[in-house]
Amino acid sequence: MLKLTKTQTFLAANHERFRLLPLSQLAAIADTQETSLKSQTHTQKPLELHPSLHIDPKYFVSVLLNCKNIFQIKQAHAQIVANGLLTNLFVSNKLLYIYVQHKAIDEAHAFFGGMREKDPVSWSVMVGGFAKDGDFVNCFRTFKELTRCSVQPDNYTLPFVLRVCRDRMDLLMGSLVHGVVLKSGLCWDHFVCAALVDMYAKCRVIDDARKLFDDMHKKDLVTWTVMIDGYAECGNAKESLVLFDWMREEGIVPDKITMVTVVNACSKLGAMHKARFVHDYICSMKFSLNVILGTAMIDMYAKCGSVDFAREIFDGMREKNVISWSVMIAAYGYHGQGKKALDLFPMMLNCGIMPNRITFVSLLYACSHAGLVDEGFELFNIMWDKYGVKPDVKHCTCIVDLLGRAGRLDEALKLIENMTVEKDEGLWSAFLAACRIHKHVELAEWAAKSLLELQPQNPSHYVLLSNIYANAGMWEDMAKVRNSMTKRNLKKIPGWTWIEVDNKIHQFSVGDKSHPLSKEIYGLLKSLIEKLELAGYVPDTNFVLHDVDEEVKVGMLYTHSEKLAITFGLIATPEGTPIRITKNLRVCGDCHTFIKFVSAITKRSIIVRDSNRFHHFNEGACSCGDYW
Repeated sequence: MLKLTKTQTFLAANHERFRLLPLSQLAAIADTQETSLKSQTHTQKPLELHPSLHIDPKYFVSVLLNCKNIFQIKQAHAQIVANGLLTNLFVSNKLLYIYVQHKAIDEAHAFFGGMREKDPVSWSVMVGGFAKDGDFVNCFRTFKELTRCSVQPDNYTLPFVLRVCRDRMDLLMGSLVHGVVLKSGLCWDHFVCAALVDMYAKCRVIDDARKLFDDMHKKDLVTWTVMIDGYAECGNAKESLVLFDWMREEGIVPDKITMVTVVNACSKLGAMHKARFVHDYICSMKFSLNVILGTAMIDMYAKCGSVDFAREIFDGMREKNVISWSVMIAAYGYHGQGKKALDLFPMMLNCGIMPNRITFVSLLYACSHAGLVDEGFELFNIMWDKYGVKPDVKHCTCIVDLLGRAGRLDEALKLIENMTVEKDEGLWSAFLAACRIHKHVELAEWAAKSLLELQPQNPSHYVLLSNIYANAGMWEDMAKVRNSMTKRNLKKIPGWTWIEVDNKIHQFSVGDKSHPLSKEIYGLLKSLIEKLELAGYVPDTNFVLHDVDEEVKVGMLYTHSEKLAITFGLIATPEGTPIRITKNLRVCGDCHTFIKFVSAITKRSIIVRDSNRFHHFNEGACSCGDYW
């Protein structure tokens, strides 16, 4: 004998009469009866169904699959109840699945809770439903209930849970789920293993992701894409492109999603030769430049140092959205071409594209890096009144940076004090950097205190404050900051500069002598500096912030990674060709002056991408106008 709820009992008892009624009438009767039964006592006995009654469940499954909205699903639900088929696990699972597919997660959860019997499919659908709905708490809770009920998770459930761990960057939970994978014997399942690779890569545990990836017997396109993207996100774009080459050697044909990932890796690496190769490959594969791929390529060329190539891609796109316009505006901004960035704004409006918060961040950033103070304030004032974009901390940070670079620290300070949005590390970093430029120690100390409260484990903040003290000759205060770093076991982020020559990346650190051409590099650098000094170059030892002899400071300046990379570029590239280098930190003031002199003496165009922006050096001048 089957135990049924009161609503189910009522409907089942009258199934002969009800199953011939239209669905709309049936649903109404079910709702009325549910209300009536709730007010009754619980003394009724469960109905004993006649065992000879047979109703084909396939009909109801077909009805469920054809439901277009939640109202139709509930109608079908009522008919399933009326025909006594809720005890059919196949039908119940399908109903649960349809609720989830139509994002009726509350109805699905309520139905799931009332199911007398659940199999792995039932649990999988519910776990996946919560995951898709973004309800991570209930997703984890349901998964834990599944394991407590000794239900064996399958290769449908586990990837969903792992994706939640990935999206939350919850490495601890991800590791626990990995343990469940091992216990369940699904560690060799292709779908589960791919989800594990994805989770570890997004959580930036790239070595664990790579080990799983290498051990996989079969790697599909999705897994290759995940691994390529993982390396790029973890700061190893070079390995991303190595994997891309390996993938093609294995005969795996990339799709547009993969190519967007590869293009983004090129953007992070800043290697023009790789960018051109990837562009040619996209053309050979006849991939059309849709909004996503086209926008990624605009960003790639801009970050590889060619804003002109970026503009060619932009102009050639048949369809552009607000992100495409914002990326192109930003490209002009960090190449120091603020006027061109601002010229794009009315063009965008004329095309019927309304700006969003990202657009205004790009515009204000462009104003900040070009010294366009009045234009920046005008945009800041109209973004809410005219376009309904409420300023957030990113926009305020741009204005603080704009004022700070212009030396208007008091105005920047007043803006910070009057801000209603929550202040973040980016805002305080911008203000602290401005204090360093204008050597305002008191305000720098105040900004650094606020910054270190937000990010006490970030070594760059301590380094910047210690440099400000050193610039002011406050060696005791500098020593205190350095000691504080030592106590916290924090180390300064090492500076690296890399240059691409003949499709190979050459990387240099300060004082680096590991390069095969190291002897030639130092020999040319010595003679080059002699020529620069004759032309008027004077080393600025303020950028070697140690209390040591002046001669030692000059020696340290001469071996900065930027100088080594450029000298190698002069050796390894044909005369007259541009030299492109990338620095992981902000280029120092002395190196900036050094490169201006080198561009004048060698008649070379030198493009430098640092952590902040691009510098284009030509004939002794920089595109930033010494305003960076």
